[in-house]
Amino acid sequence: MSTTLSSFVAGPPSGMPALARRLLADMLVALPVSLLAGVLITLATGYPESLYEQLLYSLAIGMIAFFLVDLGRLLVWPGPQRRLLQWLAFLVFMLGASAVGHFCGIHVFASLLGHRAPGLAEYPSIGRISMILFTFMGMCTMTLLVEHRERLARIQREHQEARLRAEVVERQALQAQLRLLQAQIEPHMLFNTLANLQGLIGLDPERASLMLDQLIQYLRATLGATRADSTTLEQEFAAMDAYLGLMGVRMGARLAYRFDLPPELRKARLPPLLLQPLVENAMVHGLEPKIEGGEILVEARARDGLLDIAVRDSGLGLAGNPATSRTGGGVGVATTRERLQALYGERASVLLAPAQPQGTVVRLTLPLENP
Repeated sequence: MSTTLSSFVAGPPSGMPALARRLLADMLVALPVSLLAGVLITLATGYPESLYEQLLYSLAIGMIAFFLVDLGRLLVWPGPQRRLLQWLAFLVFMLGASAVGHFCGIHVFASLLGHRAPGLAEYPSIGRISMILFTFMGMCTMTLLVEHRERLARIQREHQEARLRAEVVERQALQAQLRLLQAQIEPHMLFNTLANLQGLIGLDPERASLMLDQLIQYLRATLGATRADSTTLEQEFAAMDAYLGLMGVRMGARLAYRFDLPPELRKARLPPLLLQPLVENAMVHGLEPKIEGGEILVEARARDGLLDIAVRDSGLGLAGNPATSRTGGGVGVATTRERLQALYGERASVLLAPAQPQGTVVRLTLPLENP
C-alpha cells in the first residue's frame, strides 16, 4: 500500500488534461483494492485453485465500477464538503455504478476466458445481489481512500503555502535586520573620518585636501554597495583599498597594507561592507595605538565550497587590548558575526585569534557563492 501511496504523490504525467490525470491517479487506488477483494472472495468460497480467475474478475469489476464512481464524483459531487442530500445521491449513484460494473466486468472476462456470463434476468438472486453489495462496499472503500489522499495533499499544500509565506516574512525581517546592522557600520566610520578631517583643516590643509579626495574615492566605491543586497569580493577589496588609502593619509608611513585576492574569487558574492568593520577594528585596536604602526593583510581563499577571508594585522594584538579580547573583538567583529549569523546560520563563522609573530587575525568563513 505504501508503494501505491507514493505513486499517488508522484502522479500521472503533467501533460495530460487535469481530469484525465486525476482519474488515472485515482484508478491506482482501485487496483490493489480490487485485487484484495479477489483474494477475500477466494478465501470465502474455499476454492484456492480459482484464485487466478477470481483476481481477473475482481480486477475488471473493480476498475470499471470505480471508473464510473470516480467520474461521477469529480464531475457532479467533487466535495469535500457535501451536504446530506448530495451524499445520499452520491451513494445511490455508487450503488448503480457497482451493479453496472459487476455486470460489465463479468461479461468482459467471461468472453475472454470462454465462460458463460449470466444475463440480466439471472441477476435478481441472493448471490448476485450479495456480490453487487460487496462491490458497493469496495467502491465506498476506494472513495474513502481517494478522498483521504486528497485531504492529505490539500493539507500538505496549505502547509507548504503557509511555510512559503512565513519564509517571505522571515526574509523581509532578515533584510530589515541586515539594513539596521549595516546602518550601524556606515556612520561609525564616517563620523571618525569627518572628525579627523575637521582637525586637519586648520593644522595641515594639504593633508586635509588629500584626505577629502580619499574620502570621495571611498564613498564612490561603497555608495552603490550599501544599497545592494550583495556585492563581489573584487568590489569589497576595492572598497577596502579606498578605505585604507584614506587611513594612510592620516597615519602616513605608520600604515602599510596588502591584498591577496586570487583571480578565480573576484566574482564571488558576499554581503556588502562585510570587511570594513574588521579592517577598521584592526586599525583602531591594533595599529593606531602602536607607536610604530604596522601592516594589514586582507586575503581570501576557497576551501571545500566555502570562502575563507582573513584580516591580519601586526598591531598590539589581543594581549595589548584586554578589553577587545574580553568582548570577542569589539563592535566590528560582533556586528559582522551578527550579520553572518542572520544570513547563513551555522554555515558561517567568525574567529578571532592571535597572529604570528604579533598582532591579530580575524577569519571569516561563509558559503562560497559564485555568480
